[in-house]
Amino acid sequence: MLWMASLASNVGLWVQNTGAGWLMTSLAPSPLMVSLVQAATMLPVFLFALPAGALADILDRRLYLIAAQGWITLVALLLAALTATGGLGPWGLIALTFAIGVGQAANFPAWAATTPELVPREDLVGAIALNGIGFNLARAVGPALGGFVIAALGVAAAFALNAVTFLALIAALLAWRRPRPSAVLPKEHFLGAMRAGVRFVAASPPMHAAILRACAFFFFTAAVWALLPLVVRERLGLGPDAFGLMLAAMGLGSVATGFVLPRIGARLRERGRTVFAASLLSGAAVALLGLATHWVPAALAMVVFGAAWIGAASTLQTAAQLASPAWVRARAIGIYQLSFFGALALGSVLWGWVGSAFGLPLALGAAGVLGAAAAVAVRGWRLDPAPAAGGSDALAVPMPRPEDADAELARLLAAGRSGRVLEVVRYRIDPADRAAFLRAMAEVRRVRQRGGALLWRLYEDIAHPERWVELWAVESWTEHLREADRMTEEDRATLARAAALHRGDGPPEAARYLNVVPEEG
Repeated sequence: MLWMASLASNVGLWVQNTGAGWLMTSLAPSPLMVSLVQAATMLPVFLFALPAGALADILDRRLYLIAAQGWITLVALLLAALTATGGLGPWGLIALTFAIGVGQAANFPAWAATTPELVPREDLVGAIALNGIGFNLARAVGPALGGFVIAALGVAAAFALNAVTFLALIAALLAWRRPRPSAVLPKEHFLGAMRAGVRFVAASPPMHAAILRACAFFFFTAAVWALLPLVVRERLGLGPDAFGLMLAAMGLGSVATGFVLPRIGARLRERGRTVFAASLLSGAAVALLGLATHWVPAALAMVVFGAAWIGAASTLQTAAQLASPAWVRARAIGIYQLSFFGALALGSVLWGWVGSAFGLPLALGAAGVLGAAAAVAVRGWRLDPAPAAGGSDALAVPMPRPEDADAELARLLAAGRSGRVLEVVRYRIDPADRAAFLRAMAEVRRVRQRGGALLWRLYEDIAHPERWVELWAVESWTEHLREADRMTEEDRATLARAAALHRGDGPPEAARYLNVVPEEG
């Protein structure tokens, strides 16, 4: 039900995007102004994806999604009314397109984080691919529908149709009976939730790879979104129905590739190889579009571009999803989307300026060549995590366990009155294992930071080089308690590998300290 409703709303968004791009070619037909329509669609995700992800993680996700769709519906109706009455200028179009983009920015991370709630983990990759197929099926149908609606009824009708499709999604969300997750600890505060999301992504190498490779792909492919309306109108000499059909050709390539993408990924074996191949293919398609002066090679370029787009976008989205545990998923996906939509927005403006200054063929050709070069440059960043040494055997190692809190302090902590908490683990390491211990602790540092550590330090005793002290601090006692909930099996295995190097009668000694400000005088 939710998938079909989302398909309907995505069709509406593509009708909206087609109408906005085509309307701007009449209101202000310069490459820069047309590209600003695409930038206005994408820029809100760059600005608001992180706070939107934090809200999606700490609020009731169903109600949050309903509010986001309601906002998009209201703005779409306003856009339709102003267009129908002739009261919309080029900057008004950009402003209302930006407002719809704000609703999309609120929607994207919440919707992505909802997918794992609807399917079991073993079906997650297939579900993400199915979402991609739905999105690109909408891309195939929406622009073509938008082109025909614009030609038959005008741009205002296209904007009104977008509002109607979002009503269908609101109805589906109202019918969804989402189980309420059980929570022992209090909800995170908004600013603290954003900080925790940033710390998680900063300490997650798989997220770094997904973000970098997404930026390298989407920055250069943004040239197609920025310049396609002008390619159709000026280079091909065609109308809005042809513009819709060009976007439909891209959607057709995306849908066809989406069905065989799992087979392609299995043959290439690594997600990074899939993204690399898609990047080279998109570079060739963008360059071909720049050279085309007839609709046949232009349509072929769009089909190939759609195939490359779904290959890269779905694979990168899967990598980011699998790198994010449930507690931080919407925030991590929000930061990922912030990055690639920021690259799209910046790329749209840049390639629009290049098209204005040097012409459409040179802009698209340069984007294609430089996009392929960027894919080669970032190829070394792995999307697939390296297999961990030690495996499940490390989990049998006794783990450090601090003593329970003193009764008097426990009452203080239960009341929520605590400042920072310093956590300490003391190790005894054979000097011969020093290098292995330092390698293990480099991974431990990332585990602590992903769990909420504000700072992390490792000290070696000068007089007794076998003695080591690990220190890290968290914001409060509640944040300390959240550390255990945030830890994955991979994180526990990492800590166990470090503890396995400890030489002593028992596990490493652990302790916790509260930050206390001494009274003056």
